[in-house]
Amino acid sequence: MISILVVSHGDFAKSLIQTAEMIAGKQENVSWVSLAPNDGVDSLKAKLDTQIAKFPKDVPMLILADLWGGSPFNAAAQIAAENPEETALIAGVNLPILLEAYMARNSTLTELVKKVNEISDDSIRQFTIPTDDDDLGDDLL
Repeated sequence: MISILVVSHGDFAKSLIQTAEMIAGKQENVSWVSLAPNDGVDSLKAKLDTQIAKFPKDVPMLILADLWGGSPFNAAAQIAAENPEETALIAGVNLPILLEAYMARNSTLTELVKKVNEISDDSIRQFTIPTDDDDLGDDLL
């Protein structure tokens, strides 16, 4: 089973995992790391290394970061670059993406990344009021 590590600015990663647990239950080999105001990329990477050491050895890992190019992403990118065959890094994590990762983590890392990328386009969308000629409006009444 693929390990999952969520990394973010502030407590977002911790809160996201806690919220996902309300829906999907507690997951094994899932952890989070938060960037504190006094952290830099080096201290954050040390935190990542500490959490990763708790995961089973020789098991693929998916790292989900909050923001492309931010310090959490940059620290995680160093980890992914150290072992690109067994580590994937995706930025832009949200609740639907994390839940999809939970459901597909028994697949290969390549398949898991593909699934997460597929759901990412559908995980953010605008609600609009259907028009009278739209059959979808029946569901809202």
